[in-house]
Amino acid sequence: MKNNKYKILVLADLKKSASTILKSSVSLAKMIDGEISLFHVKKHIDIVKRDNQFSAMRTLNEEHNNIKKAIVTLVNDTSKTYDVKVTGNYAFGKVKEEIQKQIKLYNPDIIVLGQRDPASFKLIGDSITRFILKKFNGIIMIASNENALVPNEKMTLGVLNGSNKIFDTKLSKDLITHTTTPLKSFKIVNSQESDMNPLDLNEEKMIEYVFEQNDNAITTLSSYLLKNNINLLCVDRANTKTKNKKNTNTPLKEVVNKLNVSLLVSEA
Repeated sequence: MKNNKYKILVLADLKKSASTILKSSVSLAKMIDGEISLFHVKKHIDIVKRDNQFSAMRTLNEEHNNIKKAIVTLVNDTSKTYDVKVTGNYAFGKVKEEIQKQIKLYNPDIIVLGQRDPASFKLIGDSITRFILKKFNGIIMIASNENALVPNEKMTLGVLNGSNKIFDTKLSKDLITHTTTPLKSFKIVNSQESDMNPLDLNEEKMIEYVFEQNDNAITTLSSYLLKNNINLLCVDRANTKTKNKKNTNTPLKEVVNKLNVSLLVSEA
């Protein structure tokens, strides 16, 4: 690491779920000794909708003040409540361009973003999530909008389909320290394929759940995650397409779109 603390960039839309996403980010920061920078982007087209230039400028200035006030309140309240360093910043412009600039400027180790609102649901291919997965090679946490990680409390960690890249990183020991045992492993497999290699974490024995790959596999998995109170599910960011072998892995986009649990996606 270039510095003593992990740098966590939180991409927030400042809707009511922002506090929940930030709470999960604080929990992660507490576990791995990280610092948090919250970043928000507002599209100009969403602000300036009047033909009169004077009215447009006044609206723009009002929006600047409103966003600044909202960020300061959110950041200060979070810092005071959980005793963790949180800073905030925002920009007006094209969302993806401004996010890319902020990533280059802040150089985060981890990016946190929230799940998409089901009311405006789109597939991962058309979302900011897809953009971040493409442009950022580090660890990504996709935080649940409803079920936040709780700062200063141990979490229940699960792994999907033998995910192990997270456990090859420096932060894995900190995560395990703040995790209830035993760990939970969830696998969706084709009954005709050979069993996946088990994780070797040198920790207490895992409890493993194996599901047959079919149209209801993700729904069944979601139910078991809920029953086991899984707070964070580790997922490998891997290419599921193979040249000479039938794809039996669960596509990442399906996991992101259909599971209502926070995900920790591995480095590229």
